[in-house]
Amino acid sequence: MRLIYSSAPTIIMVMLTAAVSNAQTPTESSRIVEGGGISVPGWTGKIDANEEKAGQALKNAKFAQEGGSFHVTTGPAVTYWNPANKATGNYTVKATFKEPKYMNLNSHPHPYGIMIAGNDLGTDKQSYLYCAAYGNGNFIVRGFGPGPFQMNGRGGPNAAVNKAAGPGEPVTQQIAVSVKGDRVECAINGTVVAGYDKSAVVTAGKLSSTDGIYGLRFAHNTEVMVTDLAVTKN
Repeated sequence: MRLIYSSAPTIIMVMLTAAVSNAQTPTESSRIVEGGGISVPGWTGKIDANEEKAGQALKNAKFAQEGGSFHVTTGPAVTYWNPANKATGNYTVKATFKEPKYMNLNSHPHPYGIMIAGNDLGTDKQSYLYCAAYGNGNFIVRGFGPGPFQMNGRGGPNAAVNKAAGPGEPVTQQIAVSVKGDRVECAINGTVVAGYDKSAVVTAGKLSSTDGIYGLRFAHNTEVMVTDLAVTKN
């Protein structure tokens, strides 16, 4: 009888703890950005399927050029690309991302980063991989093939990822995704934070190839300045 009565409070406590944890999980609805849409020639994009189901549209996020920078404000989670930007074989795609005011549009950190290996983009069969950083020192490697898949779970911290001093403060990340032989790697601020055998990403339910269009990826409710987007051969 002691086992029955002593375990019941434990079970109840676990259930209560889980309920409290779930209640504290931050949730946000995607904003609608005033004056949204794509104003950079040659570029296009697609919002996530769950955003479309919620009634969001590509015009509800903003992709604009300001001098030598892309100024991106979301809105719904979105991926942007220029169909002319293609990378094949061994290559590295890199760019610098500056969040001028960390968390100015959200209640918790949201990621942004580099997309590679885009195929059938804009369709329900699209596939691509991206590596993205958060302003709190975390990163995530994720993709669509065409359903979403994750390479490092829900993301995780790495000392190489810069942290903002606090909400409203700036934070900058240099992100690069490389294909080198049979490896696919993501480096943030010059440090490789994740790497995978190509066979782990080019497989059923993930990528159709590591060759394809490259571009930019943003979670919902973010504001980021992007500079120096470029591809080099390895």
